[in-house]
Amino acid sequence: MISEPEMAGEFGASAEPEVLDHSGPQPEGDPPQRPPRPGARWLWALGGAVVASAVWGTVLLTGGPRDGAPDQHGYRLGQDPCAAVRLKSIGAAIAPRETESRFEAGTLRHDALDRAQCYIPLRVESGQQRPGKGWFVDYTVTIRVALHKKTDPRAEFEAERTATDLGVDPETEVEAVQELGDKAYLLSSESGVQELRVLEGGAVLSLGISASLNWEEDKGPVPGDEELPDLAPHKAAMISDMRDLMTDLKS
Repeated sequence: MISEPEMAGEFGASAEPEVLDHSGPQPEGDPPQRPPRPGARWLWALGGAVVASAVWGTVLLTGGPRDGAPDQHGYRLGQDPCAAVRLKSIGAAIAPRETESRFEAGTLRHDALDRAQCYIPLRVESGQQRPGKGWFVDYTVTIRVALHKKTDPRAEFEAERTATDLGVDPETEVEAVQELGDKAYLLSSESGVQELRVLEGGAVLSLGISASLNWEEDKGPVPGDEELPDLAPHKAAMISDMRDLMTDLKS
């Protein structure tokens, strides 16, 4: 601990002037040295205290404990995270989910990372068929949740903005979504896939919709290529269901 330096006398007290005696013989060589001024000791001690305080502050800033674990914001994976996905808005906009049919890639639970992934098909309604053409549309919703507990995933989240399951596609359209987590992007491609990604603290969540065309065999030979349906009208439904998913994973 650095203590305050002792001070002889008080502020305001007049110090007795010091006189150099030149009356006697002076030794040859160096001229006589003036003794230090009364305030010199105090100034030196004050300067030392300032330096010591600066060094101590630097130690606190650079040597203090640091925990790089990101904030989990209350997210957790339950026993069956995919079963809790409601898809209320997507169900109203496209088709309800198939409650009995889904594929899960398994749930990873680790001290550093919890992760779940599942594929949920939507029920094909008669209205989704294309009358007279023999084509019908299959939609699948993909849910991915990764809870990073040791390292901050922000840098990787930014780096993978144009990376999809089909690889890195520079033609992928990336649109920022406001007021959703810390950061959110909506990715759209011409391959019939649209994906919403959200970063919030250590949580990275993804909700994607993919569309595929299927030909009814009793309609004869498969004709030429058919265009995939436009998924752009379903952006609002995806954002709404993502909000529900984020809320459910915090409950």
